[in-house]
Formats: sequence, C-alpha cells, structure tokens
Amino acid sequence: DPAVTRVTQNIPSALEEYNPFTDGKKATSTAAAVAMAPKAAAVVAAHVQPAIMKPTEESLSYPQPLNQAQAAAELLRRQEDLERKAAELDRREREMQSLSRKNNWPPLPEKFPVGPCFYQDISVDIPVEFQKTVKIIYYLWMFHSGTLFANLIGCLAWFCVDASRGGDFGLAILWLLLFTPCSFVCWYRPLYSAFRSDSSFRFFIFFFVYVCQVGVYVVQAIGLAGWGASGWISALTCLNTSVAVGVLMILIAGLFTSLAVMSLVMFKKVHGMYRTTGASFEKAQQEFASGVMSNKTVQTAAARAAQESFKEQI
Repeated sequence: DPAVTRVTQNIPSALEEYNPFTDGKKATSTAAAVAMAPKAAAVVAAHVQPAIMKPTEESLSYPQPLNQAQAAAELLRRQEDLERKAAELDRREREMQSLSRKNNWPPLPEKFPVGPCFYQDISVDIPVEFQKTVKIIYYLWMFHSGTLFANLIGCLAWFCVDASRGGDFGLAILWLLLFTPCSFVCWYRPLYSAFRSDSSFRFFIFFFVYVCQVGVYVVQAIGLAGWGASGWISALTCLNTSVAVGVLMILIAGLFTSLAVMSLVMFKKVHGMYRTTGASFEKAQQEFASGVMSNKTVQTAAARAAQESFKEQI
C-alpha cells in the first residue's frame, strides 16, 4: 500500500542502522551549523558591551632624555660632589682620631720614666702619593743618627792613638747629643707636618733648616782638624799615626759624603713635590700671620698692651 510505504520511509533510523555515506547532506548541514555557532556567539559578544564604564587613561608626558654631553657633565658633577664629601668625611675622621690618639714616638718601654713625645704613623697621616718620600726622609734621618754615632767611635779611636785629639772626641759627643734630636725636630717633623696638612710655612722651615744641614754634612765630610768630625782630612792625618784607625775614619768620611749627596737629592725631590702642591710664599705668610694671631700668648700680650696704652691715655 502506498500509504504504508510512505509512513515506513519517514521513520527515523536507529543508531545501529545509521550510515554516514547515505545521509551525507544532512551531516554536512549539521556540521556547518555547529561550526557557525561559535562565530555567531563571538559576533554577538563583540556587539554587546557590559554595563561598566572603563576608566579613562591620561597620557603622561615624560621629559625628553638629555643628550650625551649633558649626561656626561651631570655624571662628572655628581662624581666631584661624591669625592668632595668623601674627602670631608675622611678629614673629619682623621680629626676625631687625632683627638684620641696617643704619642707613640720614640717607642719607649712603659716603665721608662719619660714617655713618647710625638705621634707618628705615615700610613695614616700622610697622603699615599707622598708616603714613600716621607719614609725615605725618615730612613735618612736614621742614617744620619747612625753616622754621628760612628763618628763618635772614630773620634774615640783617634783619641786612643793620639792623646791630643781629646777636643775632637768631646765635640763628637756634643754633635751626637745635639744634632740627633735637633735634626728630628727641626727638619724631619716640619716636613712630616707639611705633607700631612699641606702647610707652605712648614715647607719653608724644612727648606731653610735642611740647607743648613747639608752644609754641616759637607763640613763634616771634609773633616777639618779640631771640628770633631772624622772627615777626609782627619782620616788622612790619622793614617800617619795608625793605619787601622785611619781606615776606620775613611769609612766614616764616606758616610758623611753619602749623607751630603743623598740630602741634596732628597732636597731636590721634595722641592719638586712642593711646587706641585700649590704652595707658595704668600700662602706661607698667610699661615704664619693666622698662626700668630690665633696664638693665645700673642692675644694676651696684645690685650695687655692695649690696656696699658689706654690707661696711659686716661
């Protein structure tokens, strides 16, 4: 019957009887519909906006970067400021240390009745570029003291072989006791203080005294009779009396000659460093004037003189 056939053909097939090859048009249309669904949802989501207002973003204006020359100048200025602050902190630290530091030179035992008179620490007080020079001057002073002691031994030996040389032996004792501390105070300490505080006035003190010291070395190396020095003339004279003592005095004369030569070399070296430090005679005068005016003794004397002159006028 045609009616029965139409009804049986419209019944949907079961899952077991499904054939993808016979129902291709329906599967293709179904897949296309499924594929178009996400796109349609995306279009709807793009046109639909939430009921929340977005915050407005303000455009920030940033300064234009400096050019390379200005940046280098700025870095250089900051570096100079940092170096200046570091130098100031170093100076304050040294001042604080100087208030609490104790004298350590000469290194005497604790039970000794006399204590150290000076504070000396080259690695702390002296700038790095001048430490080597100050150490050489210190070793030169030690060599100077040792030479004076050797001169005392030579004059004693000369006095032992020639009784008429008692005056030379006495002067040798005097030179040892006098020149050893005076040389330390009069030319080594001024040089030490000059390099420590960059003082033009102390540089001039060193130059003046050290020139005199070099002249004394030359006289001692010559060895005039009756001057208490085992120089060349005294050594050659002593050879006529005793060869052994004469040879000893010749060695001492060589020490005095070496002292004179090394002192001239160091004088020239220190003078060259002095010229590079910016020191001058005018600066030395200013330091001397300020030092005199700040001296309490001078201030007291000036105040008394002013009071006396005022009383006389009244």
